[in-house]
Amino acid sequence: MNRIFGRLKNHLTSKPEVKLAPYRSYGTAGHLYLLGRALDDDKLEMFEDQSFLYTLKNTYKQFDTDEVRGAEVLLHLPNNSGLSEKTNQEGYFLFDRATSMNLKKYADKEGWVPLNVSFKNEVQNSIITQDNSFEAEMLIPPRTAAFGVISDIDDTILHTGVTSFLKWRVLHNSLFKKAHSRISLEGSPEFYRALHEGASGNEQNPVFYLSNSPWNLYEYLKLFLEINGFPKGPILLRDFRTPFDKTLRPEKPHKQKEIINILKTYPHLNFILIGDSGEHDPAIYTDIAAQFSDRILAIYLRSVKHKRRMKRVRSVVENFKTVPVLLVKTSEEAEKHAKKHGFIH
Repeated sequence: MNRIFGRLKNHLTSKPEVKLAPYRSYGTAGHLYLLGRALDDDKLEMFEDQSFLYTLKNTYKQFDTDEVRGAEVLLHLPNNSGLSEKTNQEGYFLFDRATSMNLKKYADKEGWVPLNVSFKNEVQNSIITQDNSFEAEMLIPPRTAAFGVISDIDDTILHTGVTSFLKWRVLHNSLFKKAHSRISLEGSPEFYRALHEGASGNEQNPVFYLSNSPWNLYEYLKLFLEINGFPKGPILLRDFRTPFDKTLRPEKPHKQKEIINILKTYPHLNFILIGDSGEHDPAIYTDIAAQFSDRILAIYLRSVKHKRRMKRVRSVVENFKTVPVLLVKTSEEAEKHAKKHGFIH
């Protein structure tokens, strides 16, 4: 009995481990942008042969997070200088600053700038993992880029069942299926790699991935993209709101806000938008194309199995003449259009 109470006492008095989780971001030679979060280290590991129970355990870990509030985070720049920011009430930290240093000269051939973050001070009653050193990356599109690609994830490259009744398939697929068993929609990785390579085969065109999923699923979606061979790119998710969240709701939908920000960040680049016809992508994409008619090369919308919704989408597409909009059932259809217009080789 004493042994049991001893173990329980050690468990209750042991210090939790905490970490920094920076997310892949994007910026320019003179503007730094890096978002991340300070939270408990859940030791999240995803395996191809993991059991259903282990998958449930991982799902629980991703959403049962303890945020580290008010912690000072140091960002270590490639020229050995540093910046600091404090985490907010939900543990997020954000570095969004103009800089006099030329970040582009530190980028690799695909435009990725290596960064590093750490806690400035000890975290009270906690142990900092990974020797207080956490790798981060920021993308600056290289000079070889001819255009950019902004793509939705849900039901565009990953089947989620967003049109299902009460969205039960979204919950089932996202929470109860392991990343290794999630299969990309047919032909998507090859098409995206062709867009990334461009007409010359070596353009290194940047690819940005959007989803309405919460940041809690970042590692899950990142692993899915890597397993299926998609080009590496920033993954832009959103904060997880609860019914008790008292913060102001964003004025614009998440996807619309992110796409406009990307367009404004890279005014010299034109873009291809890829989404699905299941929810709000057609309205958001055509609205953006109307605002930036000289910047949007094409819009590809993957058709979904929902007759009433498809009928409504077709009416929107057929009446929109500003830029080419294609409703496609397969990536092959989009690929043919991209080849015809010289986007890919």
